[in-house]
Amino acid sequence: MKTSISEAALANPDIALANDIIRTCVHCGICLSHCPTYQVRHDENDSPRGRIMLIRDMYEQGGTPDAKTVEHLDRCLTCLACEAICPSGVQYSKLIGHGLEHVEATYRRPLLRRVIRRTLTVLIPSSRLFRLGLLAGKLGRPFKWMFSGSLRAMLDMTPKKGLPPASSVDRPQVFPAQGTRRARVSILNGCVQTILDPKINEATIRLLQRHGVEVVVARGAGCCGAPAEHMGMEQHALPLVKANIDAWLREAEAPGGLDAIIVNTSGCGTSLKAYGHALRLDPAWKEKAARVSALAKDITEFMVGIGLQTPRTHRNLRVVYHSACSMQHGQRIVHQPLDLLRSAGFEVLEVPDGFMCCGSAGVYNLLQPKIAGELKQRKVANIRSVGADVAASGNIGCMTQLSDSIGIPFVHTVELLDWATGGPEPDTLRALKALAKDRDTARRRVNA
Repeated sequence: MKTSISEAALANPDIALANDIIRTCVHCGICLSHCPTYQVRHDENDSPRGRIMLIRDMYEQGGTPDAKTVEHLDRCLTCLACEAICPSGVQYSKLIGHGLEHVEATYRRPLLRRVIRRTLTVLIPSSRLFRLGLLAGKLGRPFKWMFSGSLRAMLDMTPKKGLPPASSVDRPQVFPAQGTRRARVSILNGCVQTILDPKINEATIRLLQRHGVEVVVARGAGCCGAPAEHMGMEQHALPLVKANIDAWLREAEAPGGLDAIIVNTSGCGTSLKAYGHALRLDPAWKEKAARVSALAKDITEFMVGIGLQTPRTHRNLRVVYHSACSMQHGQRIVHQPLDLLRSAGFEVLEVPDGFMCCGSAGVYNLLQPKIAGELKQRKVANIRSVGADVAASGNIGCMTQLSDSIGIPFVHTVELLDWATGGPEPDTLRALKALAKDRDTARRRVNA
C-alpha cells in the first residue's frame, strides 16, 4: 500500500512504525473472512484493510480525525484474527494500538462517552472500587429498562447472584512447592477475576504447587493495564504497567529468582507479552519491560512445558473448549490447552468457527453492545451445537460474556486440570450434580 505521510509526522517513531506496517498490506482481502465486525456489518470500513486505510488517511491528513474514522476504529475488537491469518505479516496489533492512542490524544468524544470510558479506567483496576461498582449495578438492575447502549450493557453484565468473598490467595505471599521444587514463579492475580471468580486463582496455585512449583504473589502487582490499553488510553495504562514491572523484577532479583510470570487470563497475557513493545522508546524502562515480557507465560503454556501429572481419576466428561481471541490470535497458543485437557482424561470438542470472537474483547461488550450481542449469539449457537457437558476457556471475559446463555456449566481450563490431578471438583459442576440429584429424587417421589 502506498503512503504519503509527511516527514514531520514521520519524526514521531510510532507513526514511522505505523507507516512501515501500512506498507506491508497488499489488500488481498483474506482478512475479511476472519474479521468479526466485517462479518456482521459487511462494511469495508469495518474490516482490517478498511481500517488500515482509515489510519493511513488519518496520519496523512494530520490534525483531528473525523467522526467516521473514530467510529470505525472504535468498532475494532482488536481480536487479531486478521493478524493471525495475514499472509503478508501485517502487524495489525501495533497499528491499531497506536491508531487508538492517536485518536484518544487528538479527538474529543461526546461527554457521556468520555465519562463512561474514564469510569471504566478507574473502576476496573481497583478491586475495591470494582466490587462497589458491581454492587451499585446490582441495585440498578431493576431500572435497566430506563437505559440503553453502554449504560444498559453495564447493568446487564452485573452478576445476578451475590459476589463471592475475596480469596486469601490474592494477598502478597509465597506458596511453597509440594515435593522437590522444580520452578519458582509469580502469578498475575488480575483485577476483574479476583472479584468475579477468585477460585480460578486458587485452582491455579494448587495445580502449580502439586507439580513442584513455588508460587509468589508479588507485592505491588495488580491490573495489567489492558482495559485502558483497549481504549487507547496509554496515560492510564502505563502507571499500572510500570508498577507491575517493578513488583515482578523485585521477585526476579530475589534469591531463587523467577522462572516465569504465570497468567491465567489470556487477555492479560497478551498485554504482558507486549510490555516490551509498549516501553521500547523509554530508555529507563525498555530493558526491564522486555524482561517481564520474556517471563510471561500462560498457565497452559507453562504446564505443557513441565508436564501434567497422570490424572488420578478418569473424568467422563465432554468438554467443549472455547479459545479466547487473546489466546489463539494474540499469543498464538492453540494446541496446548487442548492437549492438556485430553491428557487429563476429558473428551475435548472444539467450537465450530472457533476463530471468531465472542464479542467480549476486554471492555468492548460495554462500549459496543450491539455488535458484541450479535457475536455472542453466533458463539452461543456454535457452542451449543456440539452437545458438550461443560465448556472451558482460559479467559474470564469470555466466560462472563457467554456463561449465562450456553446452557451448560462454564469453567476455567485450569479448574478442570486441577480437579483431574487431585483438586476439588469445580463448584459449578458440583452444583449441577446436586440439582440433577434433587430432580431425580423428586421424580422418584412423584412416581411412587
